[in-house]
Formats: sequence, structure tokens, C-alpha cells
Amino acid sequence: MKRILSILITITTALLIAYYTSSQNNLALPKTLIQQARPLLNNLIHRAQPLALNAPLPGSTSHFATANMTTPRSIKFSFLAREQSEGAGAVVRRSIGTPKLKNFTPFLMLDHFRVPPGAGFPDHPHRGQETITYLLQGGVDHEDFAGNRGTIGPGDLQFMTAGRGIMHAEMPVQSEDINVGMQLWVDLPANLKSCEPRYRDLRAGEIPVAKTDDGKVTVKVISGKSQGVESLKDLAYTPVWFLDVSIQPGGTITQEVPKGWNAFAYTLEGAVTFNDKETVTPYHNVVFESEGDVVTAQVEEGADQAARFILVAGQPLDQPVVQYGPFVTTSKEEVYKALMDFQTSSNGFERAANWESEIGKTMGRVR
Repeated sequence: MKRILSILITITTALLIAYYTSSQNNLALPKTLIQQARPLLNNLIHRAQPLALNAPLPGSTSHFATANMTTPRSIKFSFLAREQSEGAGAVVRRSIGTPKLKNFTPFLMLDHFRVPPGAGFPDHPHRGQETITYLLQGGVDHEDFAGNRGTIGPGDLQFMTAGRGIMHAEMPVQSEDINVGMQLWVDLPANLKSCEPRYRDLRAGEIPVAKTDDGKVTVKVISGKSQGVESLKDLAYTPVWFLDVSIQPGGTITQEVPKGWNAFAYTLEGAVTFNDKETVTPYHNVVFESEGDVVTAQVEEGADQAARFILVAGQPLDQPVVQYGPFVTTSKEEVYKALMDFQTSSNGFERAANWESEIGKTMGRVR
């Protein structure tokens, strides 16, 4: 813009000098000179405006063209989560926390679980992590040694911070034929591993919902933001985005992901294509490269069903991970201490001594 204004001033000055010379020493008043030069100046400004406001100068880069550019995240790898037994009679598809994807900071474990009546996860301890349980079908009862208890149903979530120590049970509602959901373990920052345990339930009706303009993509914004819609706050200590995305045939979405965060998708239904390159079927974990700030996903127009997946991103923690079962610490010494504290009912596990859950008794075995 400065360059064009400089050119205009130079041309105008030359015109004024030419006019003055041609007047044969008849000095024109300043007002007359300006009036005669104004049409030429206006014409030049009119011609220069499209270049100044909308287009870069030759050989330059437009600020407006680069300000809104985004970089899609490439797929690092993907793999099928295979079924395995877990708890007492439950079956899970574990992806994070296996040799294929271990300690993907801040994520420790991801289970896609199926629990029939009579099975479940009876009394067990935790220390040093948070868990996010997202129920897709059925119901799950919860009870802990602090007297907290409740039930989550389809579409509900429970955020649990184990902190310095907790003992609890998670059992399926016995009236349901099958109970299906996701459980994600998230590491706690070292300075919060000794915090007091806590719970936050998020009901399905409380979850904000975003849609694309054509209505073909629906996003349940459990944590984070999508399409300008933000989630509720203060659900977990470790910063995590958690989105449940459904895409109808012909739909596409470009979803923002925080820069530098680790991110993955877990596919639940249908076939979805990420970044116009790889089409993924159900029960796969898709791990994205850390470079980039968006993930694109689409379902082809002729697909016979919609696709559904969860998209999760988390802020990496710059700390060691030493895990022994449900105890997550930053050193071997702390793991040994957690085991001793649990066995001696001390340092956070005082209430575990001789405690038995009511819901765990339904299986006839506790601890």
C-alpha cells in the first residue's frame, strides 16, 4: 500500500509541474491547480484500489492468503484393536496400552469394552491417573470407598481423578443384555499425582452438539470445541479434547486440533476416510502425526451407512511414566511405595482397609 501511495504522489507532482510550466508563467492559484489535477488523481486511485486491497504485489506474499491457512495432520499409522479378556468376565478391545501403542503421552490406555450381566470390574485401586468412561449402550453402576455411588446410562460420561489413591468398583446394570463403552486412562502431571480423588459426571443431555452447515456431520463436544461450539469446563486436570463424530454419506468435516498435542481417532461404525487418503473401518485406532492443526474426515456420497468415531487429543506431559497395573507414577520407587501404601491401607488408602462394595458382592468375589 505504501508503495502505491508513493507512486501516486510522484505522478501527481509531475502533473502539477507540467501544468505550471504550460501556463507560460501565469501563476495559477493553488485551488485551481488542485481542481485540475483531481480528476487525474481520482482515476489513478480508482485503478489502483483492486491491487492494493485484494491482490499481492508481484513477487510478494499476501498476508490475507496465509492468515487462515491450516495444515492437515498426516496419519502416522493405524491398527485394529483386538479383543481380549479383562476384569471378571468382560471383553475389551485395547489399543492404547498395548505393544503397538504404549505410553502415548498423556494417554495410558484405551479400552472399548463389552460387559454382559454377571461380569464387570469389582473392587480395585487406582493411583496417579484420571479415567474417562463414556457409555455407548446399557448402564454401569459405580461405588467407591468414600461412599460415592451412582449410575451412568447411554451417552453419559464419568471423569474420575484417582490422585493419591482410590478404591472402587464398576459393574454393569444387571437388567441390560449388554453394556458397551469406552474407557480412557490419562496420566496426571507429577505435581497433581498426590491430589485428593474426585468425580465429575457428565450427562448426555448436558453435552453441547455441533453440526456442519449441510447437517451431514454431528459432533458431540464432550471436551474441547468444534464448529464454534465449546464444551463444559473443568472436567479433567490434564488438558484433553474428546469429540464423538458422526458423518452421514457425503459429509465431510475439517476439525481443529490443538497444535503440538498428541491426537488419535478410534472408529466405531462405518468407513471413514481421513485426509482424503486412508479409509478406515471399525475398531481401528488411527494415530496422527504431531505436526499440523486440523484433521479432515469424510464419508463418500455412495456409502451405505454413516460413520462414527471418537477423536481425542491431549497435551503431552514431559515426565517419565512408570506403571504397574492401576498405579501410575514417575519412578520405580514410587510404584513400590504405592504397592506398600495399598497393602498397609495408608497414605491415601486408609479407607480401603476391610472395605467391600455392595455392587461388587453381586459377583461373589471382591478384591
